[in-house]
Amino acid sequence: MERFLWLISDNARWCLIAGLVAGLLLPGTAAAMAPWLPQMVAGLLTITALRIGHRAAAGALSDLRWGLGSVMVMQLGLPVSLLSLCAVAGIAGTPVAMAMVLATAAPALSGSTNIALLLRQDPGRMMQILVLGTACFPLTVLPVLALMPQLGEARDVIRPALTLLGVILGATSLGFFLHAKFFPAPAPGTVKALDGLSVLAFSAIVVGLMAALNPALRSDPGAVAGWAMLAFVLSYGVQFLTLTILRRSALSWIAGPLAIGAGNRNIALFLVALPAETIAPLMVFVGCWQLPMYLTPVLLRRLYLGRPVHE
Repeated sequence: MERFLWLISDNARWCLIAGLVAGLLLPGTAAAMAPWLPQMVAGLLTITALRIGHRAAAGALSDLRWGLGSVMVMQLGLPVSLLSLCAVAGIAGTPVAMAMVLATAAPALSGSTNIALLLRQDPGRMMQILVLGTACFPLTVLPVLALMPQLGEARDVIRPALTLLGVILGATSLGFFLHAKFFPAPAPGTVKALDGLSVLAFSAIVVGLMAALNPALRSDPGAVAGWAMLAFVLSYGVQFLTLTILRRSALSWIAGPLAIGAGNRNIALFLVALPAETIAPLMVFVGCWQLPMYLTPVLLRRLYLGRPVHE
């Protein structure tokens, strides 16, 4: 089993691609996995926390100065700025504007720590950004909801956000406990095996996330192509700009994790809160949103590894 996990770790990028392909080509499997996504995400967080340990993720309180400022810019400043630009262009009420605002108002993706590991960025810092962003989400989302009341009532969005925060804290605490109990000083081979296990879990989750995309590809491939283009431009554009700006600033040491968090967001948080008539035209975008995120370690590898932070 250990050698199998080593093989997965050595071929991590191909495993992510295989997960995306499986989600597209195996619609029955994707549909069967979709109801289990919350449990799978919790398992992924536990495995990731088991891999990095509590010491690597410690220090969130001492980092509140840069952490809170970064979260406010990513989850409040960016969506409000995009909404303002859409208003100037006269498209503020369109599904495209709504998709961009939702994607940038959400906190970092639960699997962003795995992306950081694959890109050799600091997973501990990435987990700090994930936890802090999720904890602040009930506050940062309120002005966005006020500007776009069609997104739903505040209480409907805050409830799943608090639930997610509880899942993140519970799952990571379990992972940290298991790390301290069984792997207080893991050997290099053990670390590599845990990396492989993390990649395997991350690749499996995307199969369920792609459940809505396969039917859309069959019925309207042109619309899927348009939504996919928007997802790639938004995700990769935000990551490129964040890296470019921060690498020339006093926050250059945290540029990688912040860029990953900025371009890889948990838009699924809104799915349980949006009215049915609002969510319908956005479901294809939610499926397309998985493509740039899961391909970030493949397509943006050189961008991030030009200045690695974590070895």
